[in-house]
Amino acid sequence: MNENELTYDDFLQRLTIQDVLIDAGYRLNRRDGLRYLSYVRTDSDGRRVRGDKFLVTPKGQCCFQPPLLRLYNIISFIKEHPQFFAEYRAGMSGDRLVNLVCNRLLNHPIPDRETRIIQPRRDTRPFNIEDYDIHRFDPQDRETQKKFYFFFKHRGIDLYTQYAFHRDFCLATRHRPDGLSYTNLAFPLRLPRDTDKIVGFEERGRARMDGSGSYKGKAEGSNSSAGLWIGSPAGTALRDATHVFWFESGYDAMSYYQLHQKDNRDLWKAVFVSTGGTPTVEQMRGVIACSRSARQHICFDTDTAGREFTDNLKKEIHRTVKSGIEPTPERKAYLGSIPAGGGIDSGDTDLLPDALRSSYGKYEAAWEEVMSMRSSGLCHPDDIREQEKLMNSHYRDFRNGLRDFLGLDEKDDTRFVREEPKAPCKDWNDELLAVIRKEAAARENRPREEETEQERRTGYHR
Repeated sequence: MNENELTYDDFLQRLTIQDVLIDAGYRLNRRDGLRYLSYVRTDSDGRRVRGDKFLVTPKGQCCFQPPLLRLYNIISFIKEHPQFFAEYRAGMSGDRLVNLVCNRLLNHPIPDRETRIIQPRRDTRPFNIEDYDIHRFDPQDRETQKKFYFFFKHRGIDLYTQYAFHRDFCLATRHRPDGLSYTNLAFPLRLPRDTDKIVGFEERGRARMDGSGSYKGKAEGSNSSAGLWIGSPAGTALRDATHVFWFESGYDAMSYYQLHQKDNRDLWKAVFVSTGGTPTVEQMRGVIACSRSARQHICFDTDTAGREFTDNLKKEIHRTVKSGIEPTPERKAYLGSIPAGGGIDSGDTDLLPDALRSSYGKYEAAWEEVMSMRSSGLCHPDDIREQEKLMNSHYRDFRNGLRDFLGLDEKDDTRFVREEPKAPCKDWNDELLAVIRKEAAARENRPREEETEQERRTGYHR
């Protein structure tokens, strides 16, 4: 790295979140009576955009957008809201955007970098499963299971997890015109509305001998835009699911199941989906349309791309929920105040009926108290948890009232939860391997059995 280049540490030390908010088009709202500094956006006429504000934490290094409790520093704010900055171009890396924006704010010039555009291949044949020899895992036949060993061993996925998902993976061998053939672990891709047809494979290769990883990709001609891997240990259909778990790979889905199935006995009835990489709009809309009443568990990776995927899926869920609301005259003003990609609870509460405004006020007061207790460092964790329970109770009351006002049935109010592997693991397979290494180390370091009283007295050992 060039010694004149600035690092993230430099950006965090020299800039405040207020610098970034102002550059993103927000301005200080001095009339806001909350205990935190408030920044709002204004339209072309200089009027405040309802429901679009950020509150700055006391130390000025982070901000959050009510009613959500997530904190953003200058790095995460830029990455999560790239559209606010002039340097952003479609497909640009979040790290590149952070460097461009922060260096400009610090008046630190950086050299231009040439943009390369790679044209996609256009001569790809459509996927045809007849081009492959398929070998399946039979729970009743040990011989069929042995060929899968080299694909699952280095991932720490045990035989019981393989039994659970045996219907949802296979080995696929492709024969090339030159006489060579290659075999990969294949997770079949299916369309959410037509799961009987396989439209591609999410492929994973054997681990290399040097430990440098293995091949990963998709079979030639796969329908990557709409098809995705859909699996369930109990064989639950997507339309019948009560819980849907989203992952970036089949390995991560199986790893999550192995980590949690002992504590969650109902997990075997859930539906697991893998996008095989970057989730597309068609994939997200297809699954949500077929499982709208199910709780969506967003289990993408914790890196920059995974956070972006998470936000995109949340926006699609919000869009689906709002699409079922009839914009009657009394609802129209509130619905119009909801920002693009926002949920039904992110509009301007001043436009709600009096009873709902009062309900939201109770929730917001409890929420502010939680934030204050967390940031003070003076409150006992049990006291914070009690306040969080009160906050959640007030939010449920507000959400139920909001659904009634908007004429939204509870089953159409799609719920979601974000689940992340334990830090510093990036994905669920990382966490599974970390757990296995920890257990192995504990076995190796297990102390010898205590000597008997007689042996200690006499010093004689058998």
